[in-house]
Amino acid sequence: MDSSNLPLPSVVRHPDGRFVYDDTPAPVVQQPGPAPVVVQHIHQAPPDRTVQRIALGSGVGAGAVAAGVYFGPLLVGVLTAIAANLAILALLAAVMAWGVVTVVRSVGGTDGKAAAKRLGRKGR
Repeated sequence: MDSSNLPLPSVVRHPDGRFVYDDTPAPVVQQPGPAPVVVQHIHQAPPDRTVQRIALGSGVGAGAVAAGVYFGPLLVGVLTAIAANLAILALLAAVMAWGVVTVVRSVGGTDGKAAAKRLGRKGR
């Protein structure tokens, strides 16, 4: 065994007066040097929709999603308004037909009752 690779023991005196061998290597003391200089470049991105385009995907897909977000509620509103108008018109048509049948029955006599019957069958 080659003794040149072994650490040199040092004698250490403890506070109680005992002497012991210490073969742990002495810690390497690093001399404090100047602080490292960090160069950081901060770039301000232009105020565009880059994040949204990346999130939605570029091209036609992003436009379709944006159009759906914008026009979707408008389409729902328009269809609701159309359905409400058609419901009101159907109610008015039913009330008017009932009114015409009632007037013809009461005014027309026997001929009026027969005409109302025919008109009532036609409406069903």
